[in-house]
Amino acid sequence: MIKVAVLGATGYAGIELVRLLAGHPEAEIVSLVSHSYAGQKISDIYPHLRGALDMVCDDMDSADLSGCDVVFTALPHGASKEVIPALYEQGLTVIDLSGDFRYNDPAVYEEWYGEPHCAPELMAKSVYGLPELHRAEIAKAKLIGNPGCYTTCSILGLAPLLANGVISAENIIIDAKSGVTGAGRGLSLDVHFCECTENTKAYKIATHRHTSEIEQELSLLAKRDIMLSFTPHLIPQKRGILATMYANLVGTHTAAELVEMYKKFFKNEYFVRVYESGLPETNHVAGSNFVDIGLAVDKRLNRVVVVSAIDNIGKGAAGQAVQNMNIVCGLDEKTGIASAGFYL
Repeated sequence: MIKVAVLGATGYAGIELVRLLAGHPEAEIVSLVSHSYAGQKISDIYPHLRGALDMVCDDMDSADLSGCDVVFTALPHGASKEVIPALYEQGLTVIDLSGDFRYNDPAVYEEWYGEPHCAPELMAKSVYGLPELHRAEIAKAKLIGNPGCYTTCSILGLAPLLANGVISAENIIIDAKSGVTGAGRGLSLDVHFCECTENTKAYKIATHRHTSEIEQELSLLAKRDIMLSFTPHLIPQKRGILATMYANLVGTHTAAELVEMYKKFFKNEYFVRVYESGLPETNHVAGSNFVDIGLAVDKRLNRVVVVSAIDNIGKGAAGQAVQNMNIVCGLDEKTGIASAGFYL
């Protein structure tokens, strides 16, 4: 059995990770760490776990992680980079769900997160944990920066087009919408029920941190620097991300030709479902680790419009973290996360 610990177990991404690990046939949870709920049973905090997992949460000082094979850090951005160096020095494999170890260049992190990185030497050793693009590196990694939710949805939605050079690298636009769990469990006016229900709003236009993460990975695929427009929106639902992406085609291509390109690019990827017709919706993927992708070609403008959908705390966080654990530990990467989503 793979012995695992979850730091930050009581946030939304953390508790989804706990749920998946509790049902994983090859994983044994040995520690759940929570700053806010130390000393309390996880099933008292989240009653849906009663009888399935009644473990008492540790605080960071009392947690014994020495026997772990994998430690998941589901901590706020900035907090992970403070604790991960010590875990790494102990020889533990760390899968970090924050943004602290997703970047190849510390200067990019500092620009978008507004603070210096305290462990830039570890950034050079971390691997970007998007299996569909970095599986071989992930398999050998001791530190994995689990991608963000908007980024996973957007990068995979555009990857085949840039890798095959069929779209212009200029003027790419991503219009993305997220459920409220993407904001985390912390309290703020923006996520109060009366502020969210019956309401849709854009936020952080041209300044959202995930812009830089998307640009990093798409630049590697395109083999040139990519700059794009990314606009996120908050929508009145709990889970799910829908990204609609616009790019100008190079040459003339039909929708059928592009669909075949996507199917070839993702031919061995269980978790990527390419639509031959129709478009994905968030309820097609909610509660799952799938990313669903569909597209259309606007012939008048010679532009492709790609629609991609994921569960933001599934493939956008916890599900992908388990997928990365499976790869690192030599398991079939579908283990424990292969099932279909909720739909309703």
